[in-house]
Amino acid sequence: MAIRDLLRGEVPEEELEGLAAEAAARHDESFDDVRLLDADNWLSTPAVVNEQFFIKIISGQNTLVHGLLTTGRNIGVFASGSEGFFQRFETPYAMAEHELESTKKMQELGVNSPEPLEAFEYDGYGVVVLEYLSDFKTLDDLDTEAVEAAVPDLFAALAEMHAADLVHGDLRAENVLIADGELYFIDATKVNENGIADARSYDIACALAALEPIIGAGPTVAAASDYYDDDVLTAAEGFLDFVNIRPDHDFDTLAIKGELDKQLS
Repeated sequence: MAIRDLLRGEVPEEELEGLAAEAAARHDESFDDVRLLDADNWLSTPAVVNEQFFIKIISGQNTLVHGLLTTGRNIGVFASGSEGFFQRFETPYAMAEHELESTKKMQELGVNSPEPLEAFEYDGYGVVVLEYLSDFKTLDDLDTEAVEAAVPDLFAALAEMHAADLVHGDLRAENVLIADGELYFIDATKVNENGIADARSYDIACALAALEPIIGAGPTVAAASDYYDDDVLTAAEGFLDFVNIRPDHDFDTLAIKGELDKQLS
């Protein structure tokens, strides 16, 4: 069993069907079926109800793991020279509610995200219900040409969020979807309002880390520089070493730093 699967845990079949039926009923739909999705994440069990609703099921174990990861991330941020800005959640429902509200805020800004429907609590689980994008690919499932075409939209959306003091906090290829030629963000995490400026820089570092293995360091930095000035890019560079030790990023730190040095010189 992969370490992610072990940490994430499993939702027993009877509970899965029960909360899926509840999600359908809350939207005046009869319950027909539910299927689990094979997603590369630590903090929830994703599923599809009636091929219509996307649900993320958050358990007490997921909340505990999130808290442990949050502590580790804050230590890494501190080592990068900034105060820790990631925040933890007390309950599974609080995690679900946060994702719903973050998704609503993105949509209010005109940033694509699956339609947020509701968050509810079911037998100790937190459940967030979103529109199901039936035909999508994650950024790392696309070929280089398709990613190159999507990069301007990615940085434009990220800059729009940052201008409104909204950050993603967990930007990686798996959290950027392409559906019908449109780019969508999912899975934003929670950060301290006092740490927004540093969290923005961290977002940009994560975007650079996600794109470099696909399109190369030069095009990645050039695209970022179209939307962010040199001071912001300098701050983002300070987070690259920390991002590089995270298990969900694998990129050439020195190549990005070299391109940033060219851009900033």
